[in-house]
Amino acid sequence: MPKLRNSYRSEAKFKSQIIIPLMVLVLIFLSIGVGIGYFQKSLFTVMKVPPFQLTDQNNRKISNKDMLGKVYLVEFFYSRCPTICPVMNSNMKYIEETIDSPNFGIISISIDPTNDTPEILKKHARMLGAKSTNWHFLTGEREYINQLADQFNIYVGDSEDKSESLNHSGMIALVDKKGNLRSRFDENNSPILYYSGLNYDDPEGKMTSLKGKYHPDREKLIEDIRKLLKQ
Repeated sequence: MPKLRNSYRSEAKFKSQIIIPLMVLVLIFLSIGVGIGYFQKSLFTVMKVPPFQLTDQNNRKISNKDMLGKVYLVEFFYSRCPTICPVMNSNMKYIEETIDSPNFGIISISIDPTNDTPEILKKHARMLGAKSTNWHFLTGEREYINQLADQFNIYVGDSEDKSESLNHSGMIALVDKKGNLRSRFDENNSPILYYSGLNYDDPEGKMTSLKGKYHPDREKLIEDIRKLLKQ
C-alpha cells in the first residue's frame, strides 16, 4: 500500500507539473488576445495638438483653444490646388455630412496665404457647400504655417522653393475633445498616426488615384470620430 500511495503521489505531481504550466500558457494567450482586441478598438494618443491661431473665412481668429470640447480634423490645402485638394475637400465634406454633430469640426489650413485671403476662402467654402460653423478655412503668415505643419509632422513644401512651395501631404490629423492627436492601430498593432484624405483604385488603400472610387481612410475616420464623440 505505501508503494501504491507513493505511485499516486508521483502521478499527481507529474500531472500538476504539466497542467499548471499549460494553464499559465492558456492564460497568457488569452491575455494577448484580449490585449490585441483592446488595441484594435482603442485609439492611440500621438501627442498634444500644436498651439495655433490663424484667421478663418469669416475674418475671425481661431485657435486650438477654440476647438477644445470638439472632435476635429486638420488638413493642409490651398484653394487653387488642381490635384489632391479637391479630393481631400470632397472627402471632408462627406465626413461633415455623415457626422452632422455640433461637437465635430474641421480645420483646413491654406499653404497659399498670398492668394487665400479670408474673402477667397469664404467663396471656396461656399463652393464646397460647407455648412458647419465649425469648419474653419484658415490663413496667415506662410512662415508660421510652415512651422505649424512641421509641428503637426505633416509635409508642406518649402515656401522659398517655387517648384516645391505648394506641394503638400494628403494626410489628415484627428484631434479629440481634449486637444490630443489620436489614431487607430493597424493590422500589426502599430499606430497609423495620420489618416489619408485621398482616393484609391483598390479597397485596401494602396494605389492612390484622383478618380479612385475607394476611400478606406474616410470610413476609418468616420468610425473613429464617432468613438471620440462618445467620450
